[in-house]
Amino acid sequence: MLPSPAALLLDFGGVIVESGRSPHDRHSALIQRVHRLTAGAVAEEQIREALDRAKQARSRLREDDEECLEITHEHLWGELIAAEWPAVARATVLVHATDLTRQWARRTDWKLRPGIADLLDFTVGRGMPVAVVSNTPCGQAHRDALDDFGLTGAVAAQIYSDELGVYKPHPSMIWAAARELGVPAAASWFVGDQPHRDIACARRAGVGAAILMPEGEPREAGEHTPDAVVADGNELLDLLRKSL
Repeated sequence: MLPSPAALLLDFGGVIVESGRSPHDRHSALIQRVHRLTAGAVAEEQIREALDRAKQARSRLREDDEECLEITHEHLWGELIAAEWPAVARATVLVHATDLTRQWARRTDWKLRPGIADLLDFTVGRGMPVAVVSNTPCGQAHRDALDDFGLTGAVAAQIYSDELGVYKPHPSMIWAAARELGVPAAASWFVGDQPHRDIACARRAGVGAAILMPEGEPREAGEHTPDAVVADGNELLDLLRKSL
């Protein structure tokens, strides 16, 4: 039996929402926008390739960064995406870096994972505070999505890596959420979908229970063993009810 939580901390991608099989051109609108902003100085295919390279480069940076420092929107566009573009084109996207990152981070194929709406109805009814704790290039894209799903009112705090400056598994992500909720991390449950990011973060932060909700096929936990594994929001709600 897990300890009863005073608060629930949820990852966004993989826990609150899941992604469908995105088509290759899911960034088409962003590519066209950047092409217009740069007055055609950078070809659309060149923009697409730059976005793909930047995604890979961002992942590589995280592999060797023990301090877990999140890159800024300006660094993303100025150093990873547009570094080799003409100077005027690079300067132009830098001016719009935050809004472009917001568009890049937002996915049109996000949908709520099964049971999440019922879970949040339950926590609201119990007066149990909930926080979103998520790694993302742009937290505002996640805030927009929660608004669209009608869930913002059910969430008391939202902590995003680009806004805090560090990413999971840095424990500050969870500590910041706990501070905003006014609940000790040790009295909270943290639910994530990646053992090496989420469960590791939960352990470092000292939460009451670290719960894995894998998206798609179950992943190997390795050294980061969760206290429980749930398939979706329905199983998480069952687990929560039992603990209470």
